[in-house]
Amino acid sequence: MFTDAEVEYLIRRPLGRLATVGRDGHPHVMPVGVFWDPESRAVVIGGHNLAASRKFRDAQHNPEVALVVDDLAATDPWTPRGIEIRGQAETHTSGGEEAGRRARASFPFSPAWIRIRPHRILAWGIDTGSFELTARDVV
Repeated sequence: MFTDAEVEYLIRRPLGRLATVGRDGHPHVMPVGVFWDPESRAVVIGGHNLAASRKFRDAQHNPEVALVVDDLAATDPWTPRGIEIRGQAETHTSGGEEAGRRARASFPFSPAWIRIRPHRILAWGIDTGSFELTARDVV
């Protein structure tokens, strides 16, 4: 599903932005801690009191989400790289502590956590040049 280079990139970049859609139909984007779970081979999101957050409630109501993790490899020349994961959010109200440990999160997860199962992966500057986009649907 993910290339080895994409997994390595996700392991080394623990900050991303999660886009959800609220009950009112409006988009919502928030920075989140992003961690690679080697057991499920998926991205997990956790944090302090995640169950009380709008992003968690939005994902429970409408599990279609998008997550972007990106950075600049260099600024001269401008060298962006990143990955966008579009998929299904699985919201969990328990087990976050174990998910955080498994993903080697740099902070403790509360019981609630989110796992993202990708439908589509877009990447640039990871397996290709910075301005060459690769996109694929995944099962």
